[in-house]
Amino acid sequence: MANGEISNFLKHHFRHFNAASLVDAAEAYRAHLEQGGVMMVTLAGAMSTAELGISLAEMIRQDKVHAISCTGANLEEDLFNLVAHHHYERIPNWRELTALDEQRLLERHLNRVTDTCIPEMEAMRRLEAALLEEWEAADRAGERYFPHEFLYRIIRSGKLERHYQIDPKDSWMVAAAEKNLPIVVPGWEDSTTGNMYAGHCLNGEIRNVHTVRTGIEYMMELANWYLETSARHSIGFFQIGGGIAGDFPICVVPMLHQDMQRPDIPVWGYFCQISDSTTSYGSYSGAVPNEKITWGKLAADTPKFIIESDASIVAPLMFAMVLGW
Repeated sequence: MANGEISNFLKHHFRHFNAASLVDAAEAYRAHLEQGGVMMVTLAGAMSTAELGISLAEMIRQDKVHAISCTGANLEEDLFNLVAHHHYERIPNWRELTALDEQRLLERHLNRVTDTCIPEMEAMRRLEAALLEEWEAADRAGERYFPHEFLYRIIRSGKLERHYQIDPKDSWMVAAAEKNLPIVVPGWEDSTTGNMYAGHCLNGEIRNVHTVRTGIEYMMELANWYLETSARHSIGFFQIGGGIAGDFPICVVPMLHQDMQRPDIPVWGYFCQISDSTTSYGSYSGAVPNEKITWGKLAADTPKFIIESDASIVAPLMFAMVLGW
């Protein structure tokens, strides 16, 4: 890729409104890193099925991302795509589907995410088989791991490599495993693999339900990471979408201030959210960044940006600018 070609295009053409905000936020992201800061990226929605890994993996490899908070769906869907990409089906006319069309997709074990159908047998069950081995082994040994740690173990073991159907350099989870990147997965129970785990606990294959560590433990782990990291670096917060992936980790600062009585801990040093959520009464995902000042998450002088647009378009462009492409 020609050095700076995308960045130069964006700077020349993206001059106003959300386009200008994109450029401003990307340049501030780069400045934050150049000044010694680190960055947490949060992934909501179906960013992994949108194949954000193509650019996010390179961000991880080049140390432009230092921690991730994501939904259980984004955690698993990156690996679904890794092992079953050839079996996915894209439906360009998804807005025109009838209820009967949707039923036919179900009968073919194709689960639709907007224009993309995830194949149950090739993706979900293939990963489930590898996960169940790890869950049962940990259960027998009396060991406990976080959801992302189980996936790291599978990636590092090479169990899935024979199933790879994309270049693993385009998998953000593979890149994260190589870096041993800190990951937080709030609400993992609300995911396909979380549902699988519950089923295997119910049928007795896993005796200790706590073999997979919990969301409260994730918050405690995040607090320890924030304490240690913020002592050396300003920590930025780059939020893709809304929901629990962003709401959960940003609360670590007021938790440390108010519940741990540590007012000396610095707030987040950069904030940007890509969202198409409407700013309206009571909407947290649509709330402007300044509202977070009142909750002790951001300071009045924290660089703050909101880009009201489609994250599947905006995030790769911002990553390109941060990478200097």
